[in-house]
Amino acid sequence: MATVGQLLEDAIARLRTAGSESARLDAELLLGHAVGVDRAGIVAHPEAPVGVDAAAAFERDLQRRLRGEPVAYIRGFKEFYGLAFSTDARALIPRPETEVLVNLGLEEIIRRLVSAARPAGTAPLRVVDVGTGAGTVAVSLAVTLRRRRFDRDVALSATDVSPDAVALAIENAVGHGVADLVSFAVADLLPPEIPEPFDVLLANLPYVRSAVVPTLPVAASFEPGMALDGGADGLGLIARLLARLPEALAPRGTALFEIGSDQADEMDALIQRVLPGWSCRVEPDLADHPRVALVTRGEDS
Repeated sequence: MATVGQLLEDAIARLRTAGSESARLDAELLLGHAVGVDRAGIVAHPEAPVGVDAAAAFERDLQRRLRGEPVAYIRGFKEFYGLAFSTDARALIPRPETEVLVNLGLEEIIRRLVSAARPAGTAPLRVVDVGTGAGTVAVSLAVTLRRRRFDRDVALSATDVSPDAVALAIENAVGHGVADLVSFAVADLLPPEIPEPFDVLLANLPYVRSAVVPTLPVAASFEPGMALDGGADGLGLIARLLARLPEALAPRGTALFEIGSDQADEMDALIQRVLPGWSCRVEPDLADHPRVALVTRGEDS
């Protein structure tokens, strides 16, 4: 009977030969998934024997990874913002960088809730997550707002053009017990008619340049192309949504857009062209790369 250490050593070598840039992490996560323990348990007990059935399951998953399939799809979930989200080919796999968007959005929401008195009968703050994908941004916000007892002060909605992605997002909302807090809808960015403008808008739209998509790691080829390809300059969908902000955003509203690490200047120029007089501030991620653009309406706009 093979041990944890033996299986890992063999798997890491095979993954490296196949071109994996995270061979050890991949092997540890997949073996933990097969055995039924977390990664820490795998690392801590290299001498532990692995049963025949678990070893066979590990080999099947390893074969999928060797063909390039992302670990998140193989395991069926991905950790994001301290939560485990169901993941499959219906939506993009959550990226750690997007946690910056959640943090900044949460700060903006709570600032608005606590900066002024909210007497009984005050309408909830209207917040929308555009391009929700697996629902990671909207669900993360909903879970955090409920924990902080702000959930009844916010009307949270989320949209995506893909019905399959919206179905996955609803599954994640149900799984985290916040389906009652988020209203999901299939829409091309936003519905054609917006009854009331939003106070806070968040968007993690595709921003990879079309020419770059074919050069991404093979794992990206398993993800929906429409969730990655942002057009020739990577800002095509973002530009379309910016054009709708005058009607979609409340007078003192804020829109937050996740962008590529090399798109800060292009984003600022785009805003000045599409929304003259509006302002843009770009915040970095943990690696100090430009990551989230905060867009606000000018006083005379």
